[in-house]
Amino acid sequence: MKFHNLYSFFFKGTALLCGVVLFPVSCASVGTDKESGVQYWLTKGDESVKLQLQNPVRFVNNSNSFQNIEIDAAQKFQYVDGFGYTLTGGSVEVLNRLSPSKRKALLHELFGADKNSISISYLRLSIGASDLDGEVFSYDDLPAGETDLSLSKFSLAKDKALIAMLKEILKINPNIKIIAAPWSAPVWMKDNGKSKGGSLKPELYAAYAQYFVKYVQGMKKEGIIIDAITPQNEPLHPGNNPSLYMPSEKQGDFIKNHLGPAFKTNNIKTKIVVYDHNCNKPEYAIDILKDPEAYQYIDGSAFHLYEGEISALSTVHNAFPDKNLYFTEQWTSSKGTFNEDLNWHTRNVIIGSMRNWSKNALEWNLANDSKYGPHTDDGGCGICKGAITVSDSENFTRNVSYYIIAHASKFVPAGSQRIASTQTDHLATAAFMTQSGKIVLIVQNDHKEDENFNIKFAGKTAAVTIPGRSAATYVF
Repeated sequence: MKFHNLYSFFFKGTALLCGVVLFPVSCASVGTDKESGVQYWLTKGDESVKLQLQNPVRFVNNSNSFQNIEIDAAQKFQYVDGFGYTLTGGSVEVLNRLSPSKRKALLHELFGADKNSISISYLRLSIGASDLDGEVFSYDDLPAGETDLSLSKFSLAKDKALIAMLKEILKINPNIKIIAAPWSAPVWMKDNGKSKGGSLKPELYAAYAQYFVKYVQGMKKEGIIIDAITPQNEPLHPGNNPSLYMPSEKQGDFIKNHLGPAFKTNNIKTKIVVYDHNCNKPEYAIDILKDPEAYQYIDGSAFHLYEGEISALSTVHNAFPDKNLYFTEQWTSSKGTFNEDLNWHTRNVIIGSMRNWSKNALEWNLANDSKYGPHTDDGGCGICKGAITVSDSENFTRNVSYYIIAHASKFVPAGSQRIASTQTDHLATAAFMTQSGKIVLIVQNDHKEDENFNIKFAGKTAAVTIPGRSAATYVF
């Protein structure tokens, strides 16, 4: 087939070229109007199909015996801020190993809005090093025994490469939202004097609040707006390197007496989001929000799902319905399988977080190398698999979390609103109305067998089959 015939061939509904011959991902995320039918993109757990456009399905008035997924646009829930990953220092390091042309093309594929892009709309950053940086650092490191209460030595220089890449990304997507979290305070602020574990010294709460102020202001000077921060990544897990232990009563004290007032005094609009840890402890966020002095400064709470159930987000929502929810991290392991991860993460991280009021859904690391590095020594994750594996200057691989996020980020832009959708025994669903008026339905089939179902909307029916152990996104 000649190239100039591709588009006429594509719009007749044939998907064979999409994502296979010409494009690394799906063809254009073009919706059809509701009179003409449904376009949909499929990823199968056996990896035979990855984010490929399928033949469109028409809405009809006929009835059949299939199970129904009913969409009700009149029932509206939370607005969506976006989908994405953490841009770790290690991610930046390996992405910068690509040749300039390869890196530029990949950044456009990840963050662009054209037909070949997956349109990532949300990023998480570490304030200082995370455990997926090549070395441990803060923005105010000092020789042992010294302190810097005025933070006169504060500097973002260690993140020079990350800031440069963020500027590239912002040129591609100026509206991307960013949440940031520290893995540790500077060691001179901690009671054990180490990057791993320990707690923040109470007498240094005020200085640490100013550390956040300087971070937000410093990033703003670089043209990078931090939309939200959490006071501590995984505050109940002091085993990473770096890490810090911060139980709820200490985080609440820090926010109400130091961080919140410091942001207010400096007219900082960056949101303060509490917790940022597992779904097994919703009481952590609830205990802080019960304090009216802390409550006034808090936008919401953030969760991971290494323990507990995703319904914990709704537990917090039901207790404090005017506070926002965020899902900020879930890793895929080098020991996992594409099939298991695609289906579990789509059902829980994407669909589950959205059905439980989250404004975003983030997988963990954006990129690493073939040895799952860089990471810190003595507490850095050596089996965390990025969405992208960079092999050398000209080659990289798209891993399972690339497709997990892409099934949402490519089709559900920031500003979309979740609407009602029913589920069945095997089919998990989340539906959205975009600002342009399109309906997006994400479905995961947890059954090993194919499932036939009807998409029912506004009195019309579209009959669809989703293969077993697969994820699909439908747009109309």
